[in-house]
Parts: sequence; C-alpha cells; structure tokens
Amino acid sequence: MRPVISIQQLHKRYASGPAALKGIDLDIRKGEIFALLGPNGAGKTTLINVVCGIVTASAGKVFADGHDVTRDYRAARAKIGLVPQELSTDAFETVWATVTFSRGLFGRAPNPPYIESLLRDLSLDDKRNARIMTLSGGMKRRVMIAKALSHEPEILFLDEPTAGVDVELRRDMWALVRGLREQGVTIILTTHYIEEAEEMADRIGVINDGSLIVVDDKAALINKLGKKQLTLQLREPLRGIPADLAAWGLDLKADGSELVFTYDIDHSIDISALVRRLHELSIEFSDMHTRQSTLEDIFVSLVSKRR
Repeated sequence: MRPVISIQQLHKRYASGPAALKGIDLDIRKGEIFALLGPNGAGKTTLINVVCGIVTASAGKVFADGHDVTRDYRAARAKIGLVPQELSTDAFETVWATVTFSRGLFGRAPNPPYIESLLRDLSLDDKRNARIMTLSGGMKRRVMIAKALSHEPEILFLDEPTAGVDVELRRDMWALVRGLREQGVTIILTTHYIEEAEEMADRIGVINDGSLIVVDDKAALINKLGKKQLTLQLREPLRGIPADLAAWGLDLKADGSELVFTYDIDHSIDISALVRRLHELSIEFSDMHTRQSTLEDIFVSLVSKRR
C-alpha cells in the first residue's frame, strides 16, 4: 500500500544558521497515529512546515497522498489539516465565521451540519457567535483545531497541540483524535507530553539535530531499547558491591540502601538465582520492586547518546 505521506532525502538549510533538516526519509501509513518526538530545535516544526507547504525544502521530495507538495501544492494541501503551535486567528471574527471561512479556502462547499458537529465535538457550540478576541487561550486552541478540520482533511498535523492547555481540552482533543483515526484520518503529532505519545501513538519517530534517530512501532521500540530495573531495599546499607556479586553488574543507590539490577526487557533473567546468592552472602532485603522503561526514558537515552 502506498504511504499517505512519503518524505525522501529532505534537507532544509536556512540562510542563517546550521542545517535544520538533514536527509530525512520517512513514510507514514494511512490511518496511523505517528508521534514525532525531539528536543526544542530538533527540526520537528520545520519538518511539518515543509510537508504542509509553508516552508520550501532545500532539497528532497515530499508527497501527500501521492501529490508532490511543491509541484501539486493545491491538491496536496487540500489533503492536510494543520494545528500549529502559535495561535493565529482573526480576533474580530466570530467562531462560526472563522471556521466556515477556513473551509471555503479549500474550495469545499458549505456544510453547516458538519461545522455544527465539529464545534459540538470541541465544546465550542455555545461560543459559535463569540468573537475570537473574547475567548480564553484554551478556547482559541479549540478554534484552531476546528479550522484545521473544517475542510475534512485526510491527514492531520498537530504541532504541540496540548502545550499550555487545560486538562479538559486535552481530554476532549484526544477523544476527537481517536474518533478521527477510526474514520481513517492519518494523524501526525509532536508533543512534549511523552506520556501522550506513549498512550496514543502507533509508531514513534525521534528527531534530533535535524536527523531522524529512530522510527519504529511503539511496542517494538520499547521492547528493543527498553530496560527493566529490579530494586532491592536493603535492611542494612552496603558500602560497596561485594566482589562475589560483580558479575551481576549491580548498582548501589540511595546511600547504599538500594541494590539495583538493570536488564533488557526481552532477556529472560533468573531473579531467584540473584536472591539465593544474596542470601548466601547474608545480605538481607526488606522489599523489592521492578520498573520498566517508559518512552520518556528511551527518548532521553537516545538523545543523550548523540550529544
């Protein structure tokens, strides 16, 4: 099946400063939720802006549903909805007029029932006649989402959509995203809330310094790069790791009162052998617990290795 978005050897260098994108290759599947993670300045927004036709690439090609975003801009852009980081709406227009006008910009025929449904899903129906200037920041964010969806796009970009918004909007928006995915809409999001990516995304891409570090299914990424930690709460602190335990690669933490064993998720480890050895060495513990790497742990590890 042809990818809904195909990015081929994409480069972007601004007149001042280093390269923002360095040979990005990425295919995004129809109907998936793809999360793009990376630190500030990594190239996330530049990549989105190139795909959406807002920024011109220095080299490479981008196709949206088979349409070249440069040569066939109108057809490509009609497939795409974008919710940018920055709030930019006509402050003097009403919510209804703004969203309806945005639909018309893409040549779509008027469809009041659809706009009504959209406003209702975003809890904007009671604000339809309010001027944008009178709305709170969270409500303005909802209007931006409504504008992006007004022309019923097949691809939706969400660039830091929940940054600085309230919990209610975050919940409403993710419910809307799930509904859109069920309708076959492809969603690409950037977020600083890594727990959101872990909950929502099908695949994860990590970008740093203009380069894609890794792209993989979420579960596969966690299994491949994740770790598990077994932490033992010792009854008596240790000053150091006994020589007889050196082969286990243990760490002492919390001033010697915690013994930590880190191992790969996909490796079978006989924890009972470690416990027996501790007993033989008269090292007693009062409690134990395990912790599995989160997506945030993996992200931090990937980025820090390349600094």
